[in-house]
Amino acid sequence: MRVALVCLNYPPEPTGIAVYSGGLANGLAERGMDVQVVTGLPHYPQWRVDPGHGAGTEQDGERLTVTRVRHSVPGDPQLLNRLWMEVTFGCRAVLARWRRPDVVVLISPALFASLFAAARARLRGQPVLVWVQDIYSLGVSETGRGGGLAARVLRLAEQLLLRRAAEVVVIHERFKTYLVRELGIDEARISVVRNWSHVESGGETDRAAVRARLGWAEDATVVLHAGNMGAKQGLENVVEASQRAAEQDAPLLFVLMGDGNQRAALERGGGNRCLQFVAPLPREEFLDALRAADVLLVNERAGLTEMAVPSKLTSYFATGLPVVAATDESSVTSQEVALAGAGLRVDADQPEQLVSAALRLRAAPELARELGDRGVAFREANLTENASLTGLSAVLDRIVQRTRGSS
Repeated sequence: MRVALVCLNYPPEPTGIAVYSGGLANGLAERGMDVQVVTGLPHYPQWRVDPGHGAGTEQDGERLTVTRVRHSVPGDPQLLNRLWMEVTFGCRAVLARWRRPDVVVLISPALFASLFAAARARLRGQPVLVWVQDIYSLGVSETGRGGGLAARVLRLAEQLLLRRAAEVVVIHERFKTYLVRELGIDEARISVVRNWSHVESGGETDRAAVRARLGWAEDATVVLHAGNMGAKQGLENVVEASQRAAEQDAPLLFVLMGDGNQRAALERGGGNRCLQFVAPLPREEFLDALRAADVLLVNERAGLTEMAVPSKLTSYFATGLPVVAATDESSVTSQEVALAGAGLRVDADQPEQLVSAALRLRAAPELARELGDRGVAFREANLTENASLTGLSAVLDRIVQRTRGSS
C-alpha cells in the first residue's frame, strides 16, 4: 500500500500533533507500507522556523520519504495569520510531487490545507482519510477568537472536508458524538482511535540530579505544566497560583516548560520565587524533567469543553505521577482524567483551588502514588502505540479494499 500523509506539523517539532504524525508515518512504514510525508517547516511551539531545516525531499529509511515545503509562519499567531499559514502550506503541498498514493491521510488541523489536499486527491480518484486531532471550528468558538462569523465559516469548511472523506478517525468518543450531532457526519464512517503515549512507563531518571540541574529544591513540590503556551492553555491562572503560593510561603514551585505565543506575556506577568519558566528540552531531557517533578498539570482556559484532548495527558499517564487538571467539569480533559482515575480536577481560572490541590497532594503521598499508578495502568490498557497504529492501519486497509472493490 502507498500512503501520502499531508500534515503541517511533523518532527523534529517536539510537542503537539507532530509527535503523532511522525509516529504514524514511521509506524506505517514499519508495517510494510510505502509512505510519503508532505509537510511544512518545523516551527512549533516557538513560532519561528527551525534554521536547521528547509524545503526539499529526503529519504528516512527504506519506505519513508519526507517532502518539506515552504510556507508563512506568523511570529504572533492570530486567527487570520494562522489561516494564511495554512493556505500557503496547502498551496505548496498541492503543487508538490505525490507518488500516486492508494490513500491520502490528512491531519486536521490544518483545516484549509487539508481542504486543498483533499480537492487534489478527489481530482485524481484517490480516497481520503481525515485524522481529526482538534475540532477547529469549535476551538475558535470556545476561545472567542474571530467572532461568530469566523466560527460559522470554519464550521462549513470542516463539514465540507469531513463529509467528503472516505473515512474519519477521531481521538476521543466525545469528538465522534460532536461530529455526528453537530456537523452531520455519517456515524458509520467515523472510527475512534486514541492517541498513544510516546513516553515509556517506568523509565529510569536520577531525580536528584535532574532537579539540581533545573534548580528545583529537593523539599519543594514541583507542579509542572509541559507543552504549548497559547491562548487555550490559559496559563495566567498558573502565574496567579504561583503568586498566591508565594504570598502564603507555600513550599510549591510551579514550572511552565515549553514555548508559545503567550510565553513573553506570561513572563512579564510573573516573577516570584514560586514560578519558573523552562525552555523546550530535547526528548530525553524532557522525559527526565517530567519524571523529576512531583505533580503534572494540565491547565485550560475556562469555557473549553469539547475542542481538544491535550496530548500531554498521554505522556503524563506514563510517569507514575499524579495529574492536576485545572479545567471545566464538563470538559473532555476532565472526563479523560476521571476515566483514568489519575488525578484531581479543580475549576479553570481558580488559582486558589490549584494551590490547594498541590498542597493536598504534597500532604498525602499515598494518594499521589495511587493516582500515579492508576495513570500508568490506564496508559497500558488504552494508550499503547501498537494498539493505535493497528487501529489506524485497519481503517486504511478498509478504505483501500473498498476502493479496489468498486473499481
